[in-house]
Amino acid sequence: MNWEDNIRRVIPYIPGEQPKDRNVIKLNTNECPYPPAPGVRKKAEDFDYERLRLYPDTEAGELAEALCQYYHIGKEQLFIGVGSDDVLAMAFLAFFHSGKPVFFPDITYSFYDVWAELYRIPYEQKKLDEDFRIVKEDYMAENGGIIIPNPNAPTGILERTEMIEEIVAGNQGSIVIIDEAYVDFGGESCRKLIDKYENLLVVQTFSKSRAMAGLRIGFAMGGEKLIRYLKDVKFSFNSYTMNMLSVELGTEAVRDEEYFRGTVRKIIATRERVKKELADMGFTFPDSKGNFIFASHRDIPAKRIFEELKQQGVYVRYWEKPRIDNYLRITIGTDEEMDIFIRHLRSIMKKEPA
Repeated sequence: MNWEDNIRRVIPYIPGEQPKDRNVIKLNTNECPYPPAPGVRKKAEDFDYERLRLYPDTEAGELAEALCQYYHIGKEQLFIGVGSDDVLAMAFLAFFHSGKPVFFPDITYSFYDVWAELYRIPYEQKKLDEDFRIVKEDYMAENGGIIIPNPNAPTGILERTEMIEEIVAGNQGSIVIIDEAYVDFGGESCRKLIDKYENLLVVQTFSKSRAMAGLRIGFAMGGEKLIRYLKDVKFSFNSYTMNMLSVELGTEAVRDEEYFRGTVRKIIATRERVKKELADMGFTFPDSKGNFIFASHRDIPAKRIFEELKQQGVYVRYWEKPRIDNYLRITIGTDEEMDIFIRHLRSIMKKEPA
């Protein structure tokens, strides 16, 4: 027997390209184009580095308190992890253990099937309809759990909270996870339902609207029992996952609501402006409620646009996958960045088709 015969093999998640050149226009990973709140910088500058010799608070107490106050939940309803990816991975490990298939959309965040393969969880990808929307009835069959991003990525489509509640209510024998990474850009959170349904877990992140992707902060909100089970898995895996600096800087980000709301408003305003300009150039796209637009052109292939933009130092996201291989996901940058993007795009539009 070869030692490689016992290796757990998976096809890993492939994130958006991270170019080394900082002068490029980077619209491919849905990062926030604006810096974190001013209090975050001040806290970082004043941080006592000698404290790093100590272990961090396993409960991320200061950050937990700020989040509970902001979202009006109890500490027993909150779980904090190293980015929402960490939270979701822990949730897959903790809750999807029945042997029945987990349901999630066929066009969605491509880490879901990676976690399912890694943990040997059976799964079924439910096909979105022709408008890229959830088909509610597909999620009413027997299952081992459900995960739905809302708004969805890469489409940006927001499903009604009432429809999501129907799915949660219709599956009280399994855990339903709502991944709300982009909810601050125009959606209504399902967190108001966690007191009503003990099988509901709502996951959010600091990586998008709070401009802190580099610090890796994510969290989940749910019923006390659900959160307790999730913490049991975390503390059986690694007690010290949230580092001290992330806790303190994350707390400052939560406290400055005015800055947070202002950042979100700017991104939404730019998104709506860019939608109009794209439509004028012949692009079609779902009505995104995220910090990105999922666009397709009627005449020019997405792959060609992707490659030509990259040559000009503008990075967007492209997947060579069924149903979406003629779409580009375009992160909303600053107004200045989007003006450069539009200018290059118009130049591509003027060329003869390949």
